[in-house]
Amino acid sequence: MSELSVLRVADVTKQYHLPTTIVSKLLHSKNEHTGLTALDGIELQLNKGEILALVGESGSGKSTLAKILVGSTAPSSGEIEYNGSPIPSRRDKADSRRIQMVFQDPYSSLNPRIPVGSMLRELLLLHKIVPRNEVRSESIRLLNLVGLEEDALDAYPNQFSGGQRQRIAIARALSVRPDVLIADEPVSALDVSVQATILDLFSELQRELGLSILFVAHNLAVVQHLSQRVAVMYLGRIVEVAETAELFKNPKHPYTRALIESIPRMSAESVNDEFQLEGEPPSPFDVPAGCRFNPRCPWAVSSCRVTDPRLIPISPRHESACLRADELDDPRGTAAAISTA
Repeated sequence: MSELSVLRVADVTKQYHLPTTIVSKLLHSKNEHTGLTALDGIELQLNKGEILALVGESGSGKSTLAKILVGSTAPSSGEIEYNGSPIPSRRDKADSRRIQMVFQDPYSSLNPRIPVGSMLRELLLLHKIVPRNEVRSESIRLLNLVGLEEDALDAYPNQFSGGQRQRIAIARALSVRPDVLIADEPVSALDVSVQATILDLFSELQRELGLSILFVAHNLAVVQHLSQRVAVMYLGRIVEVAETAELFKNPKHPYTRALIESIPRMSAESVNDEFQLEGEPPSPFDVPAGCRFNPRCPWAVSSCRVTDPRLIPISPRHESACLRADELDDPRGTAAAISTA
């Protein structure tokens, strides 16, 4: 493991099995799938003090991985390391404090019956962050940190806008002084006009507090100017990892190209104007043989339908799970070559 790593995921899987009853056994054939694999051999590393973006379409397994990292659900297999040591399956209060989550929906993640001050007070006392006589001043400091004022302490969540509620949720996560913040689609439920201010806030917090942040999103445009690195996820697998600038300049997986091409542009300049992603992701109950992206991939050849690729280094800080990664430098040339193959 890299000495810079604060959080490392090693070969993590997560299976969900459907309940079986006598009736279901009679109604369904033996060959019918009774479970799905949400995560299939995830390898990922979050470095100290960085913002790592985890992107992919809905249903790719991003939120499942986030829940495993924060400890709200357990992996079926694999290991999670924090600062080089395995995190136990049953986390104590100290283990739970180190990794905190900011949820997608600020409207449902906050208890509407509890004022903001009581919310923060409870956490500060439970984890013994500050002495009892310093709880109010620490609560004010947390609110100021996320751009809110002292008068928010006595207010209830329903008195705030969506963006303000998300700021309160961030303050709540920061109250226990975590080292790692898992942000699970934290701007997708907000108005576009508010999203940028929340993204700026995450960037400021990372710089000021030295936080390590895993930022989950389905839109690459959201993380382009926020993250230092990007991990692209598809159908339960990481298919590409690279520094952000390198990923946008030189994507080495067709799925990553598709996500980049889906970003609205004001100009005609693009990585590959001719490549558009078609169709829906396959069902996780019935993952395709070979590369799981091959049914939607315009570059797929016969070997892609047989061999299931794993992440391999393309350069020292760039990995891809594509058999033809080294042929994707010239997308139009590659597509033309495939069409005549």
